[in-house]
Amino acid sequence: MTRPAGRPAAEAAAPATALRAPAPGWATEADVVVVGSGVAGLTVALRCAAAGAKATVVTKARLDDGSTRWAQGGIAAALGEGDTPEQHLDDTLVAGAGLCDERAVRALVTEGPDAVRRLIATGARFDADDATGEILLTREGGHHRRRIAHAGGDATGAEISRALVGAVRAAGIETVENALVLDLLKDGSGRAAGVTLHVMGEGQRDGVGAVSADAVVLATGGMGQIFSATTNPAVSTGDGVALALRAGAEVSDLEFVQFHPTVLWLGPEAEGQQPLVSEAVRGEGAHLVDADGVRFMRGQHELAELAPRDIVAKGIMRRMRERGAEHMYLDARHFGARMWERRFPTILAACRAHGIDPVTEPIPVAPAAHYASGGVRTDLRGRTSVPGLYACGEVACTGVHGANRLASNSLLEGLVFAERIAEDITAGAEFAGAGGRERPAGQTGPSAPAASPAASGDAPLLASEARYEIQHIMTHGAGVLRSAESLARAADRLERVQDDAVAQLRRDGKTAEPGVETWEATNLHLVARVLVAAALRREETRGCHWREDRPERDDAAWRRHLLVTLRPDGALEVRSTDSEAFPPSTTPRAETESRP
Repeated sequence: MTRPAGRPAAEAAAPATALRAPAPGWATEADVVVVGSGVAGLTVALRCAAAGAKATVVTKARLDDGSTRWAQGGIAAALGEGDTPEQHLDDTLVAGAGLCDERAVRALVTEGPDAVRRLIATGARFDADDATGEILLTREGGHHRRRIAHAGGDATGAEISRALVGAVRAAGIETVENALVLDLLKDGSGRAAGVTLHVMGEGQRDGVGAVSADAVVLATGGMGQIFSATTNPAVSTGDGVALALRAGAEVSDLEFVQFHPTVLWLGPEAEGQQPLVSEAVRGEGAHLVDADGVRFMRGQHELAELAPRDIVAKGIMRRMRERGAEHMYLDARHFGARMWERRFPTILAACRAHGIDPVTEPIPVAPAAHYASGGVRTDLRGRTSVPGLYACGEVACTGVHGANRLASNSLLEGLVFAERIAEDITAGAEFAGAGGRERPAGQTGPSAPAASPAASGDAPLLASEARYEIQHIMTHGAGVLRSAESLARAADRLERVQDDAVAQLRRDGKTAEPGVETWEATNLHLVARVLVAAALRREETRGCHWREDRPERDDAAWRRHLLVTLRPDGALEVRSTDSEAFPPSTTPRAETESRP
């Protein structure tokens, strides 16, 4: 239901630190608004709709254009003979380098197999043995067993996206495509009451608008675009993390950005999204070698090329330094043409498009930003520290990944915790068929959203070109290799970017014009500040956080999480937990480890 934006709004309002944006010109209502259309977001929407709730999906591009479709390797679950959730748990805890929340991991691995089966029932088709019909399973880094289900050889994400998008459309779930979420709306008690967003199109919903809802689910994906080279699509600009920070939510573990070890090297000047060479290629027997053909990962870890990603990325970087090289090589010539064409057709096509034939020559590879293990802190139900606001998928920090994500746990995390979120939202609720939740007498519904402020104190928008400056700062100061010196320099340069914009605003009242590119640049800057602040504070090397000046892991001082919040004056507050376990959620509902 769409209604005029002029309807009175008694309680809901944008946060004090909202992005500068025009007042909403249109508005609509739902029981739950899901921001993002990957495996996490679409699963939440489908489960909520099945319970009778009106779900609205807001996505930045098209429904099938998020990070999920780019996932090559597969989805990990204990589906094979002889494998168990306990073994999957052990591998996940090892990869997480002492910072996984074991309760969250146990939920993932025990509920994962059935969640995958429900995904198959939704329509996802995984590669299976022609004779037996059993799902084919492969290995990836950090896994001691074959437990990675894949589709189309190396197009698992695309197949999962196809199935979920088809199910969402068949269910008639309302979608708003080409829409950048701006800020969270809250009611008078501080509870989430919807979002403001900007639709990049023409028609009934064009420009800034608002969706009011009792529950808001962030499933916005990653933030890889804060670095110059990444496997992430262009839409991965940290919008969900930035929104949550401005809304007062806690963010955790943002210093743990996973750099995928084997990304196709396209030259020293290459920027933006780079082609990924899936870990599954190594799982099938490809070797990492230097220019002389030496397998340098031997002796560095018992699993050699199949060690956890942080270890492989560090091994590649060390060898590059030793040899003065810009990249290493992945050699899978022994696969032969038939296996390449059958098992890895997407990767084969990408390599050949760039003039490299893996059938006859080694593939040049180097690490690039891939996955954020941290994000908006949640409990086991996906609840954040802001009541009514949930987070799921890469934007969230559930405690599953710790300091380094185990390969192919990301799709499974999105699936399992999406189901938990939907169950939490719909538990005990009754919904009217048209999309209105039936509420007890005296309980008010979500208020109509108030207009976003035209200005937010001394918080200007950054010019679109700031995006490239931020990427350069982060790549050189907070990339695979970090130090106190490089991080301090990055923090200083990020502060100068903001100071220059503030000075211009104070001097002549001018700021960058509101728009998608300036909102994205401003979001990237906020997320980059948080990452650098946390990386500076964590004075050790752990998982995918590699401090050259602090090369050792320090469990006594640092086996704990860093929690970051944004103060109303724009300053960051960074504090640590007492242990590797997350503190209880501030959401006023009892935490439970198992589902009711």
